[in-house]
Amino acid sequence: MPFEFGLPTFDIAAIISMVIVVLVIKTETTADIIAVGEIIGTPVDSRRIADGLRADMLSSAVAPVFGSFTQSAFAQNVGLVALSGVKSRWVVTAGGVIMVALGLVPWLGEVVAAIPMPVLGGAGIVLFGTVAASGIRNLSTVKYEGNMNLIIVASSLAFGMIPVVQPEFYHNFPSWIETIFESGISSAAIVAVILNIVFNELKTGNSPHPSVFATKPIRFLTKAQLEDLEDGDVFVDGKLVDCDGEEVPVVPDEKLKEIQEKIDHGEVTTTQELAQVVREDQPPSTQPHDSKGNPSRK
Repeated sequence: MPFEFGLPTFDIAAIISMVIVVLVIKTETTADIIAVGEIIGTPVDSRRIADGLRADMLSSAVAPVFGSFTQSAFAQNVGLVALSGVKSRWVVTAGGVIMVALGLVPWLGEVVAAIPMPVLGGAGIVLFGTVAASGIRNLSTVKYEGNMNLIIVASSLAFGMIPVVQPEFYHNFPSWIETIFESGISSAAIVAVILNIVFNELKTGNSPHPSVFATKPIRFLTKAQLEDLEDGDVFVDGKLVDCDGEEVPVVPDEKLKEIQEKIDHGEVTTTQELAQVVREDQPPSTQPHDSKGNPSRK
């Protein structure tokens, strides 16, 4: 019967909690839509995600009238699509009709409950593992250089694992905090959204130079350095090698004048001799040594 448990009542704390729950559900639904698009090989744009969210929220608005809860596109279904290979929306619709019929026939629920738990557990490993693999693949496409995305992902995953590895962690917090963060999905989603806003959307107060954990040093070459390179020069194991496979020695700035004089006077006539002179001028701590500790002349 509609409103079997009474007419709706409105409480501020409950409304705030439910808003957060709905935002988390929208996050999960968005991820599910993207994952399904990747599995079946169809493009997913903002319009398609918006249509999926509207469908979820429409069913969620009707569900409480009949004593149900907020509706969501569960991740198990995404794994089922990947596992079965069935991509037809008509099959999904037929499955929904069957689920409604099962809900109206109580004794069919007992048949489903008779399925052995090891069977359900084995299916669950594959289904949820598929969803996790899709999520990892999505994260692999994120740009991590020159921003704080690495910190956002790491912090979100860490917060999401707290209620998983330590379910009692939030028991001593206020009840509303426990309600929000007792789910790993909600914890990770909230932290990810907040950190993304702070680091990527709000520019005020943020350093123009990202954390060293999120970017690598900027490297460049001057025009003069490029002019010294010849066709066929490559870098191998940090050494510059010419087209004949011979190493091009790197002369220290303080030795440049001395080396140039030796070349002009004919004391150095080949690249191998130049490399030998450069190695001899290196401090003992930087010279290569043989097994007896003597400087190597190779």
